[in-house]
Amino acid sequence: METKANHVLVGAFTVAIVIGGLLFALWAAKALSDRNWDEYDVVFTEAVTGLSRGGVVQYNGIAVGEVRDLSLDPKDPRKVVARIRVASDTPVKTDTTARLAFVGLTGVTQIQLSGGRPASPALKGAVPRDQIPRIAAKESAFGKLLSSSEDITATASEVLVRINRMLNDETVEDFAKTMAHLEQVTGTLAAERGEIATLLRDARSSAARLDRVLAKAETTMDGVDRSVAAVAEDLPALLAKLDQTLVQVEALSRNTNGLVEDNREAVRQFGQTGLAQVGPTLAELRSLLRQLNRAAAKIEESPSNALLGGPAPEEFKP
Repeated sequence: METKANHVLVGAFTVAIVIGGLLFALWAAKALSDRNWDEYDVVFTEAVTGLSRGGVVQYNGIAVGEVRDLSLDPKDPRKVVARIRVASDTPVKTDTTARLAFVGLTGVTQIQLSGGRPASPALKGAVPRDQIPRIAAKESAFGKLLSSSEDITATASEVLVRINRMLNDETVEDFAKTMAHLEQVTGTLAAERGEIATLLRDARSSAARLDRVLAKAETTMDGVDRSVAAVAEDLPALLAKLDQTLVQVEALSRNTNGLVEDNREAVRQFGQTGLAQVGPTLAELRSLLRQLNRAAAKIEESPSNALLGGPAPEEFKP
């Protein structure tokens, strides 16, 4: 009897747990169903590959709803209309935009809402209540890539054609010759590496020598600068002395002019009489000098005869 009673208690406890779980699930489902949602139509002008019903809708990276339905626009089959449901507290504005966003490398896409200035009005209140507000979707990066794929393919094909033209037999042969010449130059440089090293050492030595010369030149220029500075300091005194000298020279010139003016008559008489006597006096001086020269020559030939007046001694001839 006790064993049967224990089994009944365990069974009753299990049934109670199951009923409680069902009640919690019903409560959660009711809470979710009671949540307020807003519906919008997102209009795409590109293929929505990878987007499906139940897809995630994000607003600035935060999940705010899901995709309820996908269909073509009856008025323009080039457009795709995605009916989305987002929480009613999502700030969807009149300037809010949408685009497709790819999740990793899985190929799954989702709708990403963005934009909307704080001062912009809510999109829900900008349309009548019997209409579903529409959000214009921007072209995604993948769509832009696909739309420009034709241009990229054409450009790549043109580049390949040009490369093929450039890599003809003549170009390949020229390239081979260039590589052979480069190999020869490399071999020559390797053979002359000793001389190149010597040249580099000489260049370093010349550079060091040039540095020393420049240092000495800089020192010399410093000395010249100091000398110029000293001359510049003494220049005012020198100019003052020069001015005094010029004043004295001017005074001397005036005195000389006055002296000549005072003795003009005497100078004129000297020019008339004194200069006339200079010529005969110079002639007599020249005659006297000739006589002195002859006397000196006689004295040099025979001093005794010239001084004592006797005959010159005869030279002995054996």
